[in-house]
Amino acid sequence: MITRFLFLLSCLPALAWGQAALNLSLAESEALWRAHSRELALSRTAVEGAEADVQTAGQRPNPFVSLGLLSISPSSGIGAGRWKDKKMDNVLRVDQVIERGDKRALRVRGAESRLEAARQDLDDTARQQLAGLRRAYYGLLLAQEKARLAQESAQLQARGLEVAERRLKAGDIAPVEVSRLAVDKARADNDARQAQSELEQARYVLAYLIGREREAASLQASDPWPAVQASAEEANLAARPDLEAARRRVAAAEADRDLARALRHRDVSVGMQVERNNQNAPTNSVGFGVSVPLFLWHEHEGEIRRAEADYNAARLQLAQLEAQVGGQLGQLGSALRAARDRLQRLEQGLLADAERVAAAAELAYAKGAMNLMDLLDARRTLRQVRIEAATARAEYAMARADWQLAAEYGKEQ
Repeated sequence: MITRFLFLLSCLPALAWGQAALNLSLAESEALWRAHSRELALSRTAVEGAEADVQTAGQRPNPFVSLGLLSISPSSGIGAGRWKDKKMDNVLRVDQVIERGDKRALRVRGAESRLEAARQDLDDTARQQLAGLRRAYYGLLLAQEKARLAQESAQLQARGLEVAERRLKAGDIAPVEVSRLAVDKARADNDARQAQSELEQARYVLAYLIGREREAASLQASDPWPAVQASAEEANLAARPDLEAARRRVAAAEADRDLARALRHRDVSVGMQVERNNQNAPTNSVGFGVSVPLFLWHEHEGEIRRAEADYNAARLQLAQLEAQVGGQLGQLGSALRAARDRLQRLEQGLLADAERVAAAAELAYAKGAMNLMDLLDARRTLRQVRIEAATARAEYAMARADWQLAAEYGKEQ
């Protein structure tokens, strides 16, 4: 029994370490995301597939080899003796298709454009996922702040209720005031539980992005809120990877259109054969053949029209995306300025005023110079302003991260 007890005591530090918080900075989170992102892994496989398509597009058609046994008589059979003495015609033939109209070069051009589009899609996936990661990180930071404020409010209400109960026993206050404090304490406890639930959800969102689902319950954002900056870096959304991918797809569609037009150039099939015929002279002979398709029923009009439609669709999709992206730069800048102004107003005046009013109310109520309703109003106002300030910090951090990401991915490579 003593041995088991000592063993359990020795395990306590390890158990406590296993439950410790996993503090992560934003830079550490981004490093884990790059190593474990499932979306990035899927996009990389798309690039690998596009590379294989380029290899396939550059390959020439393989030749065909055929062996034919001809001139076999059902009545007399093939005769006796060795195989070379049989009464039949043996034909060994090799055929090779020769493409015309630069079809192979056009296939390679289209495949290379699609490969570049896949690489740009990988960059765009990284851009979108990185934006989601930063938002998830600051969302976790906001959830931590809200949980802390809710817990402090619940503790404050609990202490206030304890003081009120002692004053009730001393006859200093009426029972109704104790009941009101009890109601406010119950609300504060509910708010604290709700904030804890939101914190757990924010942890799981970040844990999925960085591949740490098993450690989600211990994740902790350790970075402080970013400082407010007066100006922002210039961003050029015209060089964004999704736009570049759309341009590459237009180039690929153009190559496919030219390839469809090249179908009007007939491919030639050249064949050579070796023949051994024991029934006719000469016994051994060689032959050559050429075959060309006849455009009797169509000249690939359907394929050409389809390629033209795909090319026009790719151009329209590019124009549509350019129009959508054009207004996003102004939206990002407007959101950043609005978030910065709101945060500055809160931190430079409103938050300090609310804290000063709440502290004065606590002191006045303790001395009997303020009624309970005014005290509760001051407490609620302070809590609301603190939550609003935390939300404003998160909104500014997210808007700043979005702008920086636009500037980072908007630079010409």
